[in-house]
Formats: sequence, C-alpha cells, structure tokens
Amino acid sequence: MSSFPSHGAQCGCCAMSRRCFLGAAGAALAAPYLMASAAESGGVASDLTEYVDLASFRPKPEVRVMSAVVRLKPPYWLGWPGTSYDVEERRAAYCAAFDDSARRVGATLSQEAQPIEDEAAIAAFVAKIHAEKPGAVLLLLQHRNVWPWVDAISKAGVPTIVFSPIGTSFTQHVKDISRRQGIHVISTLDTEAVTQAMRMVRAKAQMEQTKLLVVAGEERKEEVVDTLGTTLKRVPRRALHELFEKMPECDETHEVAKQMRRGARKVVEPTDQDTLNAARSYMTAKRLMKDEGVNAITTDCLGMVTTKVVPTPPCMAATMFQDAGVTYGCEADINAALSLLLTSYLLDKPGFQNDPVPETHKNLLITAHCSSGTRLNGFDQGQEPYLLRSHSESGIGVSTQVLWKEGQKVTLVKVQNPKEIIVDTGTVVANIDTPPAGGCRTNFEIQMDRVEDARDVLGFHQVVSYGDHRHDVEAFCQMYGIRAIHSPEHAPEPVLS
Repeated sequence: MSSFPSHGAQCGCCAMSRRCFLGAAGAALAAPYLMASAAESGGVASDLTEYVDLASFRPKPEVRVMSAVVRLKPPYWLGWPGTSYDVEERRAAYCAAFDDSARRVGATLSQEAQPIEDEAAIAAFVAKIHAEKPGAVLLLLQHRNVWPWVDAISKAGVPTIVFSPIGTSFTQHVKDISRRQGIHVISTLDTEAVTQAMRMVRAKAQMEQTKLLVVAGEERKEEVVDTLGTTLKRVPRRALHELFEKMPECDETHEVAKQMRRGARKVVEPTDQDTLNAARSYMTAKRLMKDEGVNAITTDCLGMVTTKVVPTPPCMAATMFQDAGVTYGCEADINAALSLLLTSYLLDKPGFQNDPVPETHKNLLITAHCSSGTRLNGFDQGQEPYLLRSHSESGIGVSTQVLWKEGQKVTLVKVQNPKEIIVDTGTVVANIDTPPAGGCRTNFEIQMDRVEDARDVLGFHQVVSYGDHRHDVEAFCQMYGIRAIHSPEHAPEPVLS
C-alpha cells in the first residue's frame, strides 16, 4: 500500500527539490491570489506553493535525564539480590539498555560513572540535581535496602524514575512511594518500561513547547494551559478559509491527491476534484501553521462546512497530519486537541478523536468520526486499510473510513481539564459501514474493559489509540500532578417512579 508523501530531505511530491514550482500557466492563474496576499502582508509577495515540511511542526525539545546506580557496597551476603547475582554484569547491561532507551526517545542521558553506595554520595548527588535541574532522574537499584536513599533523592523536586529489577524490592518497599506524585517506580526485568518512562518525560516537555492554533471565532489572543504548559494561539476562523481560497494547485497538490487515491482500498464518493481540494486543504493548514509559528492546529471545521465557505472539510488533511505525528483536531475542541497531543507525544501513535455512541443491544461503545489516522501501530509503521469517502454529514469533500483491526486492544483518553484526564481501555469488536448506519465515516464498536454498561463511558471526543496504555497514562498523570479518572465499573440502579 502506498504511503503519503515523504517529508524528509526531498519534497516527496516531485523529483526537482523540496520546492514545488508552478508552470507558466499555473503561475498566471495564481497571480491574483499572490497579489492579494502581498497586499495583506505589507507588499511582500508570498509564494503559496513553497514546500512546507509537515514533520518540522512536531516539537523536539531537549530532554535531559540524570541517572545513577544506587546500591550497598558489594559483595552482598544474605541480602537480595543475592550472591549468585553478578552485580557488575547486570549494572553494565542495564546501563547500556538505558542508553539505548534514551537514544530511541531522543533524550540526553547522563549516567554517573560510579555507583552511589553511602550517605555522602547521596548528598552529593542531590546537590548535583539541584544545580543541573534535569528533566528527570533515573535510578537503577541494586539492593533492597536502599529505599530510604531513593526517598531522599526523590525529594530533590525533580521527576524521579526508579528502575527496581526483580530481586531489589518487596511489596512493602514500593506500595507507598510508588503512588507519590512525581515518582514512577518500575519493578520488572523489562527495560522497555524505562523507554516508555523517558517518553513520558519527553511528552511533558513537548506539551510545554507546543503552540496549538485554535482557528475559531473572531479574536486573536494567546494563553497558556495550566499544568500541561501548552500555549493556545487563537486566530479568527476566516484566516483558514480565506487562505484556502488563495491556495493554487501545484505539483504537490496533484501528487498528494494522487497518493490519497493510490493508497485507498476503494474510492467511493470523492471525485478527482474533491481529492485536489483536499490536498489544497492540507497545504493550506501547513502554510497557516508556518505563518503563525505553531506546532498543532484545531479548527471550527463544522462551522466552515455549515456556512459553505469551503468545498471540502479538512478531514483528509487531519488524517495526514495525524500520521506524521502532528495534531489536527476537529471542531475547535481544545480539550480534544490536547488529548490528541498528549497521546501522540506519549505513545508515538496517532489518536482518533471520536463521537461516542452506546450500542445498547450488544452493550458496546461505538466511536465515530471522519478523521482517523491510518498508521495506528506507530508513525513509522504501515497503514491500516482505508477507503476514501465523502464527509458524512455534508456529503462533500474527502474523509477516510479507516478499518480498525478487530480484536485490537485500545485506550481511550480525554483531557477533561488541566487537572483531570479520563482513561479507559477496551477491545475493537467490528467496523461499521455508513450506510446502513448514520454518523461519521470511521465507525467501529468497542467492548469496554471494567465498565458494566456502555452508557456510562465518560467523556466526549475521547481519543482512541491502539494498545492497552492505561498504566502509561496513569503514570504520566501521577508524575505531573494530574488526576486520572475512569468510567464507573458498575451501572447505577434504574430510576423507578
């Protein structure tokens, strides 16, 4: 199956370069639009066909992690992990694995050369944390009697990840400290859990570095979201549809449209012109984001469709953005866009903003929307099958009907407010066609976990992602002082008159 255009060293839509040029006829056609743009920008003409690298919008913050091995001075006798445990061999193996985790996540890991084995070394390490102020501290434990030292390090005020390999803790050691804000305790032999913990630290830095463009209403202003640290930049709704009107067709437009169609299992309603309009919508969003200096976008898309100021909703553009790790949220729902951002950064997978519908006969949750990503297993993974459809409510433009894998575990996440995040899990049961169903194009059933009645699932515009990531989201919430809440397990008693 063909992928969408590459966003690497070359344009991906033509062999010339990163820039798509119009031919003479196209340039003549575009001239009135470029002149209008020049008038609005103080007389400097702007080439709207200039290539904009979609991948450049995903923030890449510096994430610094300090790491140390904490243990008693070996050799050990009658103490876990035991005399048969090769302390130095395991230290070398775990430290190498941590280096690999940092490389994969894009973090900078600074490991202390010598293990910390006494009170003086603990005090010196805490002083170093205060001086260097890393994004997080990662501790590798090599004895079960060092938990008081872990407690002292965690009080340095920096998010603390504790890797306690099996044999270095009992339940009594971890049950209290592992539930404290700012601490993430990992008691396992699986170092992949450390990779996810570093991804959690990176996600927080990415949220803080993100500017989310909110295209709605009439006002221009900026504000910062508490706790998450994301900046909201509001611009008038007309900024998008007026730029779309000026966006000409170029080589990139035609290549993007071609690849939309080529990658689809089937093209149902959209015409060739519909796909060209969808490609122009994609280019318009990229250009507006570049001009506004932002990293993500959410638009009053239904408002623009309702007033018929655009010939296509941005659904196809949103799919392409999500597959590249760049959030494009629907309906100017800020909390839903924050949910898309968080899951994208925390899981390295696209999420699916949805409208939830209870299926009461089978007691399932149906999730439906017109803008699902296709690279649901990860940004660097292949696409799930998709059909090109029209936007369901209006019957115009292009959206994707993505076929979610039956039997796939999924996680539902919704930022309710900066201090509360809903997280639930379930399993995909079946995809639903529209028609015979009404509703949006990507439409599938979920058997919920731990929820007795599908009518009680919390939230609206929850974001669905592949995988069971309940604990990953809960760990993020605990680390950064956010309350993780879940849909009620038991249904309330019926109301009887």
